[in-house]
Amino acid sequence: MSVRKELKQKGKASLRKHYLIFAAVCLISAFLASEFKGSLNFSTLQNYEQIRENPESYSAESTVSQRTIGWENVLQDILSDNLEEGRRLSVKIQEEAAKQAEYGNPMFGRTRGVFSNIVNQLTSGSILVTIAAGVNSLTGTENGGIVFLILAGTLGLFVFWFFIQNTFSVILRRIFLEGRTYQKVPISRFLYLLRIKRWMKASWIMLVKYFYHTLWSLTILGAVIKHYSYFLVPYIVAENPDMTARQAITLSRKMMKGHKWECFLFEISFLGWSILGALTLGIFNIFYTNPYKSASFAEYYVLLRRKARKAQLPNADLLNDIYLYEKPDALTLTEKYLDILDVMETPSPLQADLPGIKGFLARNFGILLFWGKQEKAYEHSQAVQIKNQELSDAMKGLVYPTRLYPIPEEEKRIQIESMHIMRQYSICSLLVLFLGLSFFGWLWEVTLHLVTNGDLVNRGALNGPWIPIYGSGAVLILTLLYRLRKNPAAEFFSAMVLCGALEYITSLIMEVLSGGMKWWDYSGYFLNLNGRICAEGLLTFGIGGVTVVYILAPLIDNLLHKADQRIVKILCLVFLTLFCLDLVYSKIHPNAGEGVTDIGSRIPEETQQEDF
Repeated sequence: MSVRKELKQKGKASLRKHYLIFAAVCLISAFLASEFKGSLNFSTLQNYEQIRENPESYSAESTVSQRTIGWENVLQDILSDNLEEGRRLSVKIQEEAAKQAEYGNPMFGRTRGVFSNIVNQLTSGSILVTIAAGVNSLTGTENGGIVFLILAGTLGLFVFWFFIQNTFSVILRRIFLEGRTYQKVPISRFLYLLRIKRWMKASWIMLVKYFYHTLWSLTILGAVIKHYSYFLVPYIVAENPDMTARQAITLSRKMMKGHKWECFLFEISFLGWSILGALTLGIFNIFYTNPYKSASFAEYYVLLRRKARKAQLPNADLLNDIYLYEKPDALTLTEKYLDILDVMETPSPLQADLPGIKGFLARNFGILLFWGKQEKAYEHSQAVQIKNQELSDAMKGLVYPTRLYPIPEEEKRIQIESMHIMRQYSICSLLVLFLGLSFFGWLWEVTLHLVTNGDLVNRGALNGPWIPIYGSGAVLILTLLYRLRKNPAAEFFSAMVLCGALEYITSLIMEVLSGGMKWWDYSGYFLNLNGRICAEGLLTFGIGGVTVVYILAPLIDNLLHKADQRIVKILCLVFLTLFCLDLVYSKIHPNAGEGVTDIGSRIPEETQQEDF
């Protein structure tokens, strides 16, 4: 009991240091269905809630029907050369799911939106019918779609599982192991397997482990026993992916010998937290239980690792990443980072700075009013300072010292080094990003509407090819969230909140100014709030925001700096003028009509009648 309590206390201490990145990596794992996938499963509770609120609509016959008919039946029809029956059955399943969703919480809509469409197509098997029919028409044979569906589907799922789902558990454990020892865990550590060129090897080890466990699962007790026998494999691979699959699996078995029941009891000790998570639709699991449990089991692995090395188990010496568990002494760091020590000890030259309002905007919002010699000197000094700071953190023992890793890491490329994230953007660069991403947003909306509705429509309130909320969101993330860039997890969640608030307020203002006209309505989307924002939009904003901040914006800014500044300014002025003219014209003649503001016509007729 005292040992479990001590491990949990250490896990909590580690979680307090790195809460945001630990919660983020567990959330990513849940989205990838690598681990914790039950944390994002709202469907079961939703059905219970619907039955409770509308018991008369759920007869025993309909309940049995929903339990026994699913996409498996659709696949069976396809494989039996009965494509039309499979199509009819998938449509029926989608209709039943939509009817059930209408009686439940409006946040869990199943009638509109990309998420709803994906959920409906996957759960009903409609996507299988579409692929099979498409291949049949291309090959001109009745069985072509079946063969292609089986081969392509199996290959695609296997590739995704092998490289992503199967391997992400190793990445997750590496993040938690580094976090328990060091004060900082850089975002680059998510790619450490790529930098040491061991991603394929780690994936292979996890595949062999899965294969062995699957074979043992064919026996009565094999699944449970081998679950604990192979429990430490991802931790072992996270420490040393250079081991063979046999070495990693054998070492895990020997390390878990005599500890299986202990590990089982340790898992059971989190049962209360899991129940609390279930009562909160899995939300508590996402934000606390999953990272807390992962941090505690990282401590458990460290304990068993220490015992294995002390007992000199075979191949325990291959667990040789010493500095994953203890910080190196000052002398060792000095020997490996001598070049950085010289930089730290050398009096730094007077760094370029910007006076007055220019300096205030640059330091707090990452904005450069101009791009002259003074600004270039300031930007260069900031880039050098950031690079030296990263190496200095390793020198001081604040982050894991990659130069001391038993497997040498690949050096960063010059292009990557030049993409320092704490850069400042000139007004011209921000305008280019605003206009460019507004156009990209328009292109995204048009394409999305074309795919989901089958017709080409000019989306957005303006008549031109741009939707300003996309460009505005990107610029606001780059400026208002400037000080959060060093913390990608905080940047992600803050981008979701900021852009969600922007979309909600914009929807409300546009509706008021246009006399009650709705320009978009997410009613029927999965997890929506008053039809103004929805989960898929917030998730898209979060992912898009970090993509803009860490990849897209630095790349575009680098290209703009290399281009002729006079041409860039002229083009920027021309497009900005066109945008402003369109803004004025659209105020008088807004782009309203089919596919843009005809919200009602795109809602199923039965839903409209009930809402009325």
